[in-house]
Amino acid sequence: MKIYHDINDFHVEKPILTIGSFDGVHLGHLEVISRLNEIAKQKNGESVIFTFYPHPRLVLFPDEGNLRLLTTLHEKIRLFEKAGIDHLVIYPFTKEFSQLNYTDFVREILVEKLNINSLVVGYDHKFGKNREGSFDMLLSLSKEFNFELEKLDVLLIDNTNISSSKIRESLQNGNVARANSYLGYPYTLHGTVIEGQKLGRKIQFPTANILASDPHKLIPGYGVYAVFVLVGGKCYEGMLNIGTRPTVNSNADHRSIEVHILNFDGDLYHKEIELEFISKIRDEKKFASIDDLRVQLEEDKQTVLNHLSRKD
Repeated sequence: MKIYHDINDFHVEKPILTIGSFDGVHLGHLEVISRLNEIAKQKNGESVIFTFYPHPRLVLFPDEGNLRLLTTLHEKIRLFEKAGIDHLVIYPFTKEFSQLNYTDFVREILVEKLNINSLVVGYDHKFGKNREGSFDMLLSLSKEFNFELEKLDVLLIDNTNISSSKIRESLQNGNVARANSYLGYPYTLHGTVIEGQKLGRKIQFPTANILASDPHKLIPGYGVYAVFVLVGGKCYEGMLNIGTRPTVNSNADHRSIEVHILNFDGDLYHKEIELEFISKIRDEKKFASIDDLRVQLEEDKQTVLNHLSRKD
């Protein structure tokens, strides 16, 4: 897959294109991408994704502060490559660009710059200034500028249409299983191991405290999770706690992300780590004593092993 950060470097004879933010690159997105690749093969063309960086909301509403994304740019690139895309255009999203009306965008960017042959869009396509770019408008423009257009129907799972917002909601509620079923892969979180209070060592459950690599990455809701842990090129089983650690911490405003890695012995400080969320096993709770907490953690360990063994 060839990546372009400057649209002037793009020179493809027959681009078959789709547009969007593609947060999560979920099964609905993959349906569009699959059709994109199919058309490219039929037409002897090349598949192209046109996406944006940074995310439009970060530019248009910088003080909003509540944007949480399912995928970082690095993760998105990795998923696009896995999906077999030929070309990825990462267009710089600016306030100036946001003022471009839809007709000008199609003419100046898609037609004049990208020389578009065909365009594939999802069922909910809305784009351009004030989201004025409806499918009906796009259909008219495709005839005016002589490119082919195809709209795909909504992808349903359990009679629910797949969307990034539904996946975010599932993760925030701790429903990892549902989120993963919509994504088509385990939700991931990348970060760096930082120094903690080392309280876990005292109860034989040492943990790695994690600082997420992207401040806009969505952190699932408070609770204890069964996860796979990728570090140093190896994969381990782990149990992860997201929350305030109420049994040992009086600061209810401080969220921590810490993982106990099973069958691991080594120094992780300042190392990169990746978590794959498999399932939530329980809510976070406050215990009457450290001993009670230790007993619960032993039970959690067995529960985690049971959940992860089903994924081997």
